[in-house]
Amino acid sequence: MTGKENERVGESLEKYSPPPKTFWKTVAALGPGIILASSIVGSGELIATTVVGAKVGFSLLWLIILGCAIKVAAQIEIGRNAITWGRTPLASFDRVPGPRVAGRGWIYWCWAVMMVLIVVQQGGILAGVGQSLAAALPLTTSGRVAGELYEELAKAEIDTALAAREGQSDVLAMKKNLTVLRRQSKELKAPYDASIYAVLMAVLTGVLLAGGRYGLIERLSLVLVLAFTLFTFLAVVMLQADPNWAVSSEEWITGLTPSLEGASGGFSVALAALGIIGVGAAELMVYPYWCLEKGYGKSVGAYSSSEGWAANAKGWMRVMQLDAWLSMIVYTSVTVFFYVLGAATLGRLGLVPSGNEMVRTLGQMYVPIFGVWIQQVFLLGAFAVLYSTFFVAAAGNSRMVADGLVLAGLLPGDEASRRKAVRVTCVVWVIAALAMAFLFRAPVAMVLASGVAQAVMLGALAIAVLYFRYCDIDQRLAPKKAWDVLLWFSAIGFIIIASWTVWQKISDFLFL
Repeated sequence: MTGKENERVGESLEKYSPPPKTFWKTVAALGPGIILASSIVGSGELIATTVVGAKVGFSLLWLIILGCAIKVAAQIEIGRNAITWGRTPLASFDRVPGPRVAGRGWIYWCWAVMMVLIVVQQGGILAGVGQSLAAALPLTTSGRVAGELYEELAKAEIDTALAAREGQSDVLAMKKNLTVLRRQSKELKAPYDASIYAVLMAVLTGVLLAGGRYGLIERLSLVLVLAFTLFTFLAVVMLQADPNWAVSSEEWITGLTPSLEGASGGFSVALAALGIIGVGAAELMVYPYWCLEKGYGKSVGAYSSSEGWAANAKGWMRVMQLDAWLSMIVYTSVTVFFYVLGAATLGRLGLVPSGNEMVRTLGQMYVPIFGVWIQQVFLLGAFAVLYSTFFVAAAGNSRMVADGLVLAGLLPGDEASRRKAVRVTCVVWVIAALAMAFLFRAPVAMVLASGVAQAVMLGALAIAVLYFRYCDIDQRLAPKKAWDVLLWFSAIGFIIIASWTVWQKISDFLFL
């Protein structure tokens, strides 16, 4: 390299921020993955994963783990593309070859359909937030009366299931009492407490997100995720310490051995869950937005052919990869925790979360471990994890929706206009989710409907990440061959999930 070239490289490097060199500086540079994990550890893990465990027991644990593990390669490849070229992620997806309608690519329109169903999912999560707060802290007299009845019903369900499991002689009388309580709960007029809380939390979320501050989102996400992750980990440890509820070695082997035996009636639910457990399709598309807001793109700097730029970019790519791998460890671990709890408690007791009492039913999986007193703690924990998902997903998807409106030519593309559009879109998103919560009062079905859409979208993302890797990459930043194997494994897994989901839905339609 000549002296003049060295001088040009030196000048260009002044525009870049070098990657961190020490451990603590590297830790400080992480963050997008924590935000991602907080948006994941909620509807996917607390609701969808637990429902699968409750329905099929341990038999699909291997599928749940695989569904988490295969996504990180695609996550990193999408992040690499955004950081390299400085394009918004949705603009990059819109460049993938294929049919175009009204000037936009096919992935853009697939994304638009998915967004509609994600709003429905967000409504389901907001309903869950309202349920958890109403159960823990009722606002009205009717809410307290209903809460007492539901608590009695929940205790009766647990006692009856335990009695049946242990072969007690009075199980018949307990079942009759349970039938009476269920009838009373159905006849009881639903109080407005959950709806009031849903409205209050929607207003609070709109106000917080209208500020559009990345740091607030990151800190809140970190606190909520760590709190509930530690609580759930403790539950699993205590579960294993109780011989009556511990997961046996045979059950672990069954769960970790790839097989569809014993999954009858639950496999379609598992496929829907695969769309949102771990990193869902929406989170994969949102992750680069958080990387850009964290400052990875600015630190790498505008694309340059200089070797200095490439060296600097490689350093920041390593930071981004570390961030993605750590988030994968967090969300995979939590997914396993929730699945095991659902299978070991709800599955054995024959309780499946659904309807307006979804959150209370979920709380039953902690009762055999901690006792009845844990209900209140769980309800507050459920609020934390569900609200973190709602808050972060609203923030991330609003950024993507604003970007989509820019690409459609409905908004100007300058930075100031984008920021304003994000703040407005955050508020509109929350209002739309609140409307869905009142329109469809079935949180589990709402979450799984989005899971189906995201499972199908994974097929489109498989094509996109392979295009990014082989047709839209600076070869100086190209990964090693071992990485290509992992990326192909991820892409093939996405296509299988999407194809099987489509086939299942077509089969369900044809054989109604």
